[in-house]
Amino acid sequence: MIAAQLLAYYFTELKDDQVKKIDKYLYSMRFSDETLKEITQRFRMELVKGLGRDTNPTASLKMLPTFVQSIPDGSEKGDFIALDLGGSNFRILRVRVSHEKKQTVQMESQIYDTPEDIVHGSGTRGVLITWTKRFKASGVEGMDVVKLLNKAIKKRGDYDADIMAVVNDTVGTMMTCGFDDQRCEVGIIIGTGTNACYMEELRHIDLVEGDEGRMCVNTEWGAFGDDGRLEDIRTEFDREIDRGSLNPGKQLFEKMVSGMYLGELVRLILVKMAREGLLFEGRITPDLLTRGRIETKQISAIEKSKEGLNKTREILTSIGVEPSDDDCIAVQHVCAIVSFRSANLIAASLAGILLRLKENKGVARLRTTVGIDGSLYKMHPQYARRLHKTVRRLVPDADIRFLLSESGSGKGAAMVTAVAYRLAEHSREITQTLSEFRLTTEQLLEVKKRMKIEIQNGLSKSTQEAATVKMLPTFVHSTPDGSEHGDFLALDLGGTNFRVLLVKIRSGKRRTVEMHNKIYSIPLEVMTGTGEELFDHIVQCISDFLDYMGMKNTRLPLGFTFSFPCRQTSLDAGVLVTWTKGFKATDCEGEDVVGLLREAIKRREEFDLDVVAVVNDTVGTMMTCAYEEPTCEIGLIAGTGSNACYMEEMRNIEMIDGEEGRMCVNMEWGAFGDNGCLDDIRTDYDRAVDDFSLNSGKQRYEKMCSGMYLGEIVRNILIDMTKRGFLFRGQISETLKTRGIFETKFLSQIESDRLALLQVRSILQHLGLDSTCDDSIIVKEVCGAVSRRAAQLCGAGMAAVVDKIRENRGLDHLNITVGVDGTLYKLHPHFSKIMHQTVIDLAPQCNVNFLLSEDGSGKGAALITAVGCRLRRELNGK
Repeated sequence: MIAAQLLAYYFTELKDDQVKKIDKYLYSMRFSDETLKEITQRFRMELVKGLGRDTNPTASLKMLPTFVQSIPDGSEKGDFIALDLGGSNFRILRVRVSHEKKQTVQMESQIYDTPEDIVHGSGTRGVLITWTKRFKASGVEGMDVVKLLNKAIKKRGDYDADIMAVVNDTVGTMMTCGFDDQRCEVGIIIGTGTNACYMEELRHIDLVEGDEGRMCVNTEWGAFGDDGRLEDIRTEFDREIDRGSLNPGKQLFEKMVSGMYLGELVRLILVKMAREGLLFEGRITPDLLTRGRIETKQISAIEKSKEGLNKTREILTSIGVEPSDDDCIAVQHVCAIVSFRSANLIAASLAGILLRLKENKGVARLRTTVGIDGSLYKMHPQYARRLHKTVRRLVPDADIRFLLSESGSGKGAAMVTAVAYRLAEHSREITQTLSEFRLTTEQLLEVKKRMKIEIQNGLSKSTQEAATVKMLPTFVHSTPDGSEHGDFLALDLGGTNFRVLLVKIRSGKRRTVEMHNKIYSIPLEVMTGTGEELFDHIVQCISDFLDYMGMKNTRLPLGFTFSFPCRQTSLDAGVLVTWTKGFKATDCEGEDVVGLLREAIKRREEFDLDVVAVVNDTVGTMMTCAYEEPTCEIGLIAGTGSNACYMEEMRNIEMIDGEEGRMCVNMEWGAFGDNGCLDDIRTDYDRAVDDFSLNSGKQRYEKMCSGMYLGEIVRNILIDMTKRGFLFRGQISETLKTRGIFETKFLSQIESDRLALLQVRSILQHLGLDSTCDDSIIVKEVCGAVSRRAAQLCGAGMAAVVDKIRENRGLDHLNITVGVDGTLYKLHPHFSKIMHQTVIDLAPQCNVNFLLSEDGSGKGAALITAVGCRLRRELNGK
C-alpha cells in the first residue's frame, strides 16, 4: 500500500515537473486574459473595417452579406429539398417541416459521390468565387451558382425546382440551431476549418442597401491576421505551417486554431523538442518528420483524461519513437497547450462578436445562443468546456447558451429556404393588406372633388341642414391688419384644464404680443353639476387671475375660446349644440355660452368684462398666424382631432345675409364622409375603429386622419396580422387586445428616421409585445402606411379648400398661407411633409405656404377680440 502511494506521489511530482518544463518551453502559446482581451479588441476593429464600404477592400475579415435576414420563428412549414455540396461527396435531403401542435422536422437523405471527372472537368454543374477542397471545375469561378444550377435543371427537363437560397455551412449551423432556439443569432464552425457568422444590424452593413432590420454576415474569420494584426502572437511553428501550406500568407487565424492544422502544429513542436534533446532522448524517426503524420483526431485521443497516457504511448510507438513516461506526459501537455490555445483564440474572437451584439442591442446584459458545429468542437474531450469557460470570462455581462448543431448544413439550408419562403409569402400578403392604405393620385383627386361638393352643400341654404361638412359662420370678417392695439383677456376652455390669459398687443413699427397666463382645473363634480356652478367656477378663476395681474378695476375686452360644437349667430353669441370631452353640466345645451358667462360675471359683482367674441380653436389658429403673415386666410388643426376654417366670400354663405366682404367659416370637416361618400376607400380596420367608438357613424374623415384614431387603426391591423401568423409568433397578447393602448405618439416615435429597430422593439416591449426584429420591421411598415394615408387625406381636403378660394377669386394662380396647429402635424416625423406634397400634387395652380401656430387658442382669441374691437370702432366712427 505504502509502495503504491510512493509511486503515485513520484508520478505526480514527475508529471508536475514535466508540465512546468513544457509550459516554459511553449510560453508564447499560453495567453493571459489581458492578451485575450487585446485580441478581442483587434477582432472588433476588423469587424468594423469589414463592414465599411471604403475599408472592406483592405480588411482581413470580409464580412460577406448572406441576405439571410431572419431566423426561424416557429411558424415555418413545407416540403424542401436541400443540396449539400462541400467535398468528395454530396448529399441531397428532403426536409419536411410540419407545424401542427408542435413544429417538427423530418429528414431523408441520400449521399452521392462526386466523380473525379466532374471535380476537375467542365463547370456546367458547379459554381463560385474560388474553388477550394480540390475542386477545379472550369468556367465556374466568378459565376452565379444559382443560375448555373437552374440552367442544369432546365437542361434535364424532367423536374422543376424553385431555388430560394444559397447557404454557407456556418449560416446553416446558425439556422439549424435557430429552429430549436429562437435566440440563436451566432453560428460557428470549429472543425477541419473554422468560420463564424452572426446577425448584424443592416444599417451597419455598408455593402448592402437599406437600413431596416438585420442580416446574417459571414465573417470569414479564418483570414483574421492576414494583414499582420496577429504577428506578435504567432510562433515559429505557425510560420513554418504557413510556409508549407497551399496558400502561404492567407487564413493565418485558421492555421492557428482549426482541426486541419493542430496535428501538424504538434508534430512540428515535437520534432524541434526532439532535436533539442528534450524528448525521445533526441531520437527522430522518418514518420515523425512526415507532414500530416499526426492528425487532430489523435490529439483528441491523447487528451482524454483516463486512457490519454496509454493512447499517447500507442500513437508515439506507431510513429517509431519509444517514449518514456516523461515523454508521454510531455507530449500530452504539448497537445493540451496547442488545443487550449485554439479554444482561447476562438473564444477571444467570439467575444468580439458577442460584445458587438451587446452594443448593437444597447442592453446591460446580453442573452443569446451560439450554434456550433465541427469535428474539433464535437470530438475533442476538453475543447467545448475550455471554450465556454473563456468566453464567459471575457464577456461577463452575458448569458450565453452554446447549442450543438445536428445535421447543420443540410437542415440549415432547408431552414434558410423555409424562412425565405415564409418571409416571401408573408411579405406578399402584408403588401396586399396595406395596399388598401396606399391611395393613388386618382383616388386623392376624387376625395378632393367630393370635399368640394360637400363644401358647397354646407354653404347652400337648400342643402345645409343635411350636409355633413356644416360650414358654420364664425362672424370673423377680417384677419389682423397690424393696427390692433390694447390689453385683452382670453379664456381658453376645451377640457378639464382651462387657461385665463392677459394678452398685450402693441402696434406701430415694432409690433409685439406679450402674454401672461394661469392654468386652472375644473373638478369633476363641477363638470357634471349645473351650468350655473360651472360658469361661477370659471368666473371665480377669472377673478383670481385679475387679482394676480392687479387689473380688477379695468374693464377689459374678452375673447372666449370655446372648443365645443357651437352654432354662432354673431361674433359674440354661440349656442352650445352638445357637450363633449366628459362635460355634462346641465342647462347649457341649446343656450348661448356667452350669455351664460355674462350672467355669471354679473352674479359675482366684482368686475366687469366686455365679451367681444366666442372663438373656435381652428379660427384662433388662423388669426394667430395671420398676425405674423397677412396672406394667412386658412386655419388647420391636425392633432387629436382634425378641422379647418377659411375666409369665404360672403356672397357664397347663403345662411347669412349680406353680399359684401368675407367671413371665416368653420368647416367642421371631421364629419366629411358621414353620408357614405368615402366608403369606397374606408377599410375593414376603419370600420372596426368606428364601430367601437363613442360616436359610431360620425366624424368618419376625422377617424381616418386624426391623432385620436391612428394608433387604434394600427392596433386593429396588428391584431389581424397576428391572427394570420405574420406577427408576434401568432400570439395575441392581452396588451394588444386593449383598446386605445397603441397611442398615436408611438407612431411618431416608431416612424422616426433616427430611431433604430432596436428602439422600435423597446417601444413594443414596453407595450408588453414580445417582438422580434422582423416584427419591428412589419410594425414600422404598418405605422407608415396608416400615417401616410392620414397625411394624404388631410392634404386632399386642404387642396379642395385652396382651389375653392382660387376659384372664388377668379385667379389663374393663388398665393396663400395656412396657419397650422396640432400635435400630429408638429410631432410626427413625416406627416407635414407628405401633406404639403399632396397639396402641391392636387392643387398645382396654388402656391400654399404652411405656418406653424404658436399658442393658437389663447393668442388667437385675443386677436379676434382685438379685430372685433377695431371693426366696432370703425363702424361707430362711420
